[in-house]
Amino acid sequence: MANSITAYDTIAAISTPPGEGGISIVRLSGDEAIQVAQRVFKGKDLANVPTHTINYGHIVDPATQDVVDEVMVSVMRAPKTYTREDVIEINCHGGIVDTNRILQLLLSQGARMAEPGEFTKRAFLNGRIDLTQAESVMDLIRAKTDKAMQVAVDQLDGNLSHLIKNLRQDIFSVLGQEEVNIDYPEYEMDEVTGKMMLEKAQKVRDHLVQLLKTANQGKILREGLATAIIGRPNVGKSSLLNYLLHEDKAIVTDVAGTTRDTLEEYVNVRGVPLKLVDTAGIHHTTDKVEKIGVERSKKALGQADLVLLVLDASAPLQSDDRELLKATQDKKRIILLNKTDLPAALHPENLEALVTDDSRIISVSILKTAGLDALEAAIARLFFGEGIENSQSNVLVTNARQYGLLAQAKAALDEVITALQNEVPLDLVQIDMTTAWEKMGEVVGENAPDELITQLFSQFCLGK
Repeated sequence: MANSITAYDTIAAISTPPGEGGISIVRLSGDEAIQVAQRVFKGKDLANVPTHTINYGHIVDPATQDVVDEVMVSVMRAPKTYTREDVIEINCHGGIVDTNRILQLLLSQGARMAEPGEFTKRAFLNGRIDLTQAESVMDLIRAKTDKAMQVAVDQLDGNLSHLIKNLRQDIFSVLGQEEVNIDYPEYEMDEVTGKMMLEKAQKVRDHLVQLLKTANQGKILREGLATAIIGRPNVGKSSLLNYLLHEDKAIVTDVAGTTRDTLEEYVNVRGVPLKLVDTAGIHHTTDKVEKIGVERSKKALGQADLVLLVLDASAPLQSDDRELLKATQDKKRIILLNKTDLPAALHPENLEALVTDDSRIISVSILKTAGLDALEAAIARLFFGEGIENSQSNVLVTNARQYGLLAQAKAALDEVITALQNEVPLDLVQIDMTTAWEKMGEVVGENAPDELITQLFSQFCLGK
């Protein structure tokens, strides 16, 4: 990662979603950003306005002098900008034609079309943010719940990177001490350094163990929890989906087999983003269309992180119910006994012989919305202990890249601790200690390969 601002060519892109809206924003960044904008702007001289001001005027085609749009232009001079370069943001009316016309004019005046994520990439290369903060930008954009958004904001503020940098400093101080020992062996400080190295290795390793434990929460907050609503036909699966969505998304009738395909929707349950999949009823059928729906339901079941298995409490347990209980026994699941507003034919105690794991069994009436608060609480507890809203730390590992590097760092520290306990010479132990330091550095972007940087930022949206 660059430690100082590097000169790059001037880039431009539309930073707002495509389509019609109240406003659109066209962004420029680079050494020539102000000059390029001035060539198509009629109003104040942008080169002489104070930094971080917004200026009224018009975008004019230099070739024809035709007015393209009435705009407000924000001028932000380096280094106090998103990219640490001069940045211009043109706020125009939110139409597709005029927004694209403004972009094309800027490109014709010397700007280059930005690549996906290039603005954030420049913020990283210019040292304003590190790699974990860059990743948090996309997490913030994609956040599906308030909790996911808050974690992304905390990552953007540097919570994770500050922790990792402090842990790296602990390792670095020990490595420095060992270098002194090598340079001045006459002082015979190996015993003191070995003790210090062991203490630091154990301390850093313990922090990494705690960080790695957060990876599951981070993945769920980032990607959502794949949740399959499973059951035989007409037990209330679609009604449950509609309740959780707070809208009538799925068709609900008293006719069995209404749902013939899977429906997918995201929903926020106490801070946990669920990717809900309402499935066709899983049962034996000769209907060709229903068979396809059942197969897709079984596929959704196989891919699910959580299963909400819905049973009909007003009817005795059937063979299809028994098969579903068996098929989901290795999954994290919550069993719902629905239709408790009707005379009961199935009770929780009837399931004791069939449910031998720690699955929660909750009696509900989706029609009367009874017992559904207990369902939401059970989902939160199942994946976040006492509930994600009560989490004490917003320092989370949020993706596989971070997890893999931190796991390698922990493995290296395990080797360090074992070697020190076996009195291996410190100059050999130092190799694994250095590996841990380097792997943790890659998490925040120190010495990250160019291929990784390119691949990571290519996942960003255009204009960000």
